[in-house]
Amino acid sequence: MARELIEDSEAFITEVCWHYYVNEMTQAEVARLMDVTRLRVNQAIQRARQLGMVKIQIESPFTTRIEMQESLKSTLGIDRAVVTPANRDAYDYHQPTGAALAALLTERLRAGGWSSFGVSWGLTLDAAIARLTKQNHPDLEVVSILGGTAQGSSFNSFGIASGFARALGAHYSILTAPIYLSEGLDRDLFLSQFALREHFQKFDNLDAVLLTCSNVSNKSFLVSHGLPNELTPASLIEQGAIGDVLGQFLDKDGNSVSKAVDDRAVGMLLEKVQRVPEKIMAAAGPHKVEIIRAACKRGLVDTLVTDDVTAELLMSAELSDAPPTAK
Repeated sequence: MARELIEDSEAFITEVCWHYYVNEMTQAEVARLMDVTRLRVNQAIQRARQLGMVKIQIESPFTTRIEMQESLKSTLGIDRAVVTPANRDAYDYHQPTGAALAALLTERLRAGGWSSFGVSWGLTLDAAIARLTKQNHPDLEVVSILGGTAQGSSFNSFGIASGFARALGAHYSILTAPIYLSEGLDRDLFLSQFALREHFQKFDNLDAVLLTCSNVSNKSFLVSHGLPNELTPASLIEQGAIGDVLGQFLDKDGNSVSKAVDDRAVGMLLEKVQRVPEKIMAAAGPHKVEIIRAACKRGLVDTLVTDDVTAELLMSAELSDAPPTAK
């Protein structure tokens, strides 16, 4: 017969909680072991919580990251932040961020609702492709939204769009054009070609875009290999440029610094990017802090995927810019 006459003593409650929380037994298993009813076990667990004998505390390395994500979201004024841990001893700002983007993309596609999404290009997106598990989305289209260069084929326009499509079991559309038009070439005339006109029309119906960004230095593949000869980093910096998104250069407040450069860029205009329902930027590295902030101010980012090194620098930069509080 069950020992229902056992008093609800602290020793009894402690024993119940030890088996339940430490030994990870079910309430039914604890009841059988202690020869009491499951109701008595449940009441003991509830009583322990009421008395403060049991405190639910989440001890996880992920809690700090979650707090950082919430702080970053509030600081930058964006909808979501995904912060991944970086290896600070052997820092690589492409691989961890790319892995986090792959996980986010899988999650968003599982939720459904996307029929097409646009992709920029770069090593971070290339790293994301490498981390994607094979999927099957035959009705999904991957659309490249920036022209390419003659170098960097694996992470260039064709490699990124086709790579995402291959991993996701989707189809793709390539923007077969250079990043920048030659000086003096009429943009409207160039884009009036049927294949390009048809491709650019797809920008109007994208459900999401995957963006990258970089600063004005040799760390940027675009700056070191994609700028026309007559465009120099020094001249862009003189105009106030701190980095680019889709080959269009911004100042620290997110304003375009050169209409002449923007008009030569063959890709999705930033004004059109702002109207896309879901804008995901994957970017990390100390050299990208300013341009990430500028892109957020411009309204080009709903979700930021980055690493904890960059997140700390972003929050520190925002705090240093904040006006002093009145005493």
